[in-house]
Amino acid sequence: MLRVLLSAQASPARLSGLLLIPPVQPCCLGPSKWGDRPLGGGPRAGHVQGLQRLLEQAKSPGELLRWLGQNPTKVRAHHYPVALRRLGQLLGSQPRPPPVEQATLQDLSQLIIRNCPSFDIHTIHVCLHLAVLLGFPSDGPLVCALEQERRFRLPPKPPPPLQPVLRGGQRLEAALSCPRFLRYPRQNLISSLAEARPEELTPHVMVLLAQHLARHRLREPQLLEAIAHFLVVQEAQLSSKVGLPPTLPCSSVVQKLVLPFGRLNYLPLEQQFMPCLERILAREAGVAPLATVNILMSLCQLRCLPFRALHFVFSPGFINHISGTPHALIVRRYLSLLDAAVELELPGYRGPRLPRRQQVPIFPQPLITDRARCKYSHKDIVAEGLRQLLGEEKYRQDLTVPPGYCTDFLLCVSSSGAVLPVRTQDPFLPYPPRSCPQGQAASNPTTRDPAQRVVLMLRERWHFCRDGRVLLGSRALRERHLGLMGYQLLPVRGRTLPDPHPHPCHAGNPVSSPHSCPLRNWSHREACPSSRATLGRSSRP
Repeated sequence: MLRVLLSAQASPARLSGLLLIPPVQPCCLGPSKWGDRPLGGGPRAGHVQGLQRLLEQAKSPGELLRWLGQNPTKVRAHHYPVALRRLGQLLGSQPRPPPVEQATLQDLSQLIIRNCPSFDIHTIHVCLHLAVLLGFPSDGPLVCALEQERRFRLPPKPPPPLQPVLRGGQRLEAALSCPRFLRYPRQNLISSLAEARPEELTPHVMVLLAQHLARHRLREPQLLEAIAHFLVVQEAQLSSKVGLPPTLPCSSVVQKLVLPFGRLNYLPLEQQFMPCLERILAREAGVAPLATVNILMSLCQLRCLPFRALHFVFSPGFINHISGTPHALIVRRYLSLLDAAVELELPGYRGPRLPRRQQVPIFPQPLITDRARCKYSHKDIVAEGLRQLLGEEKYRQDLTVPPGYCTDFLLCVSSSGAVLPVRTQDPFLPYPPRSCPQGQAASNPTTRDPAQRVVLMLRERWHFCRDGRVLLGSRALRERHLGLMGYQLLPVRGRTLPDPHPHPCHAGNPVSSPHSCPLRNWSHREACPSSRATLGRSSRP
């Protein structure tokens, strides 16, 4: 009976209008020393409000029906919209809502049909819209009964004029403002809304779209190109703050529009994208320091750093300006990463650099997404496999190497292919790197044997865009810089490993059989199908 909310055939404008219906409030006085009484006297309203709380806290559609059916003397008209709204919350709280018995929905419909003659026009209007939103068929008994009551209450009047069709920007804003749509992104719906012309869209709508794409790792070229074109077309309006709050700098909006490009590792085809950003940075760099470095961070992930902006953020005036501000530490961390990018990727840069005393470790610990999803990570499985295959003394886990990149696993491998104990080697390569062939480490003074530093890069599914093929910008940047510093990178795809589960060694039953090693039959070819990826090459297609 219930249809899937926000299906491909549903109208975003229609649904957004339904979501704007305010909840129906009971008409009663607030608490007082005489208790809660409805307007005009009558019985105490405590039971009425108590029933509303029970409906709002119901855990299943069956419980909703039970509270309504077992308390006929306490049920008021406003309780039925509360029950319908709670039913929608229960069905929309999970990606796959539990099946609802047909009898439960029919009984709920009959209760509303039987009592709707006592509803006022506002309650009828709310129940009707909630029923349509929940997917009750338009020709079904519930919708027909409510519609008949609505027509009966309305005085005869000429038909209203046709409502204007929402433009592309209004449809997009309505869809992106829907809570269920934010929780469960629908790529088909987003793509269909990309047909709107950029001139019809507002900065607020485009910021919503950019944040949505970045948050859900949706690498949609059509929408990303639309954001880039909007930025170019509306550059003058953004600079003059047309449609923006007077206290909001232009760069604060631009940083939100640019965020998905760096995060999703996507350089737009719009030819004026970079010149437009360079002009905005030249005008706004001194107004919003944090927004400026955020824009440069996104461009750093795209390997498109403008020299003029680097000259400004590395100048003593800018560094002194951000010192003592609430965001000084995060700005210094970003400036340290930008300085590393200049050292490794911009050999032709001759401008100022970040002073050594101002530099801080870039990413001294695993990224936030890795820490938040550690229970779903395969890192423990890889660590257990390395322990059984090599021994604990021949690898290091979560080691931070200069200038501050945290590595998943680091090994030292001799020229003959033997894995050396880490304690007998210096696991760090010099930074700044010495002028030597890429991937070739300096000879070890102890063993006089050139040893390579191999970094196992664990690639989980959340390290990629939603399509599963392109690394996120932050991951690609870290791997690119480690490769340029001389580390050999060995990617390990999480999907080639067993699902994470509690290890027997954690339960007091150590793994002793070599056949139980999770990496025993694993190979580099399985982890990286190309198996001949060039070090330092970007993961962009």
